[in-house]
Amino acid sequence: MGTITLRHPAVAGRFYPRNPKALLADVQSYLSPPVEPVRALGCVVPHAGYMYSGHVAGAVYAHLDIPDLCIIMCPNHTGLGQPLSIMSRGAWETPLGVATIDSELAVALVERFPVLSDDADAHRQEHAIEVQLPFLQASRPNFRFVPIAIGTRQYDALEGLGRAIGEVLSSLGGRALVLASSDMNHYEGDAITRVKDQKAIEKILALDPRGLYEVVTSENISMCGYGPTVAMLTAAKHLGATKAELVKYATSGDISGDREMVVGYAGMIVR
Repeated sequence: MGTITLRHPAVAGRFYPRNPKALLADVQSYLSPPVEPVRALGCVVPHAGYMYSGHVAGAVYAHLDIPDLCIIMCPNHTGLGQPLSIMSRGAWETPLGVATIDSELAVALVERFPVLSDDADAHRQEHAIEVQLPFLQASRPNFRFVPIAIGTRQYDALEGLGRAIGEVLSSLGGRALVLASSDMNHYEGDAITRVKDQKAIEKILALDPRGLYEVVTSENISMCGYGPTVAMLTAAKHLGATKAELVKYATSGDISGDREMVVGYAGMIVR
C-alpha cells in the first residue's frame, strides 16, 4: 500500500472560504431552503467560485439523497497528467476535513477500463472536483469517492469510460452517485450563452450522450465538462436512468451584472 496520499486544497481561499466556519456557513446557505431529497444516479454540477455558481450547485445537492459512494468526474483544466486520470488511493483534504478515496471501486474501474491512468498530477492543482467536496461533506460526512479528471475529447473514450463505470457499479451493487462537474458556455454574451446552453441542456434532458457531444462540437458550445457529462449519461443509462431534470440555471451575469462576458451554470439530476 505504501504511504497514504493526502491531497491538500489547491483553491481554498480563492474559490471558496479557507476558514472552516465561514465555509460551512456558506455551504449551508446554498443548501437552503431544504427540499425533499431524491435518490439519483447522476448529476451535473457547476464548479466556479461559490460566489458565482454556489447557489446552482447548492440547489442540486439540496435535492439529492447523497449515497455513501460518489464518482466525481471533471474536465482537466490544467493540462497536467494523463488524458484519463484517476486517483485510486489516499484522501483529499478540505477545510471541513478529509474525504477518503474508495480504493476498491477505483481499482475495479482501472481493471475494467485500463485506459484510466493512476495519476495524481492531473488532480493536484485542479479545482473542479475540489469545489464539490465541501457540499458532499456537509450533506454526507462519511462519504467516499473516486476522482477522475478527463482531458480527452474522443467520444469513444468518453463512452467507454461511462460504460465501464456503469458495469462496475452494477457488479458491485449498492448505491453510488455519478457526478459530472461542469460549467456551461464560457465568455460570450448572456443572450448567446443562454441559447447555446439550452441546446446542450436539451440533450442532457433527453439522456442523449452522443447528441450532447455532437451539439457541443457543432455549435461551438464551450461547455468545459461535456466529456464528464457524456460519461455520466452513459453510465446512468446503463444503470437504468429514465429521466433527467434541470434543477437550476443561471449565468455569472446574474451575480456580477456583467452581461457582456458570462459563464453559464446548469444544475441537473439524472434518475
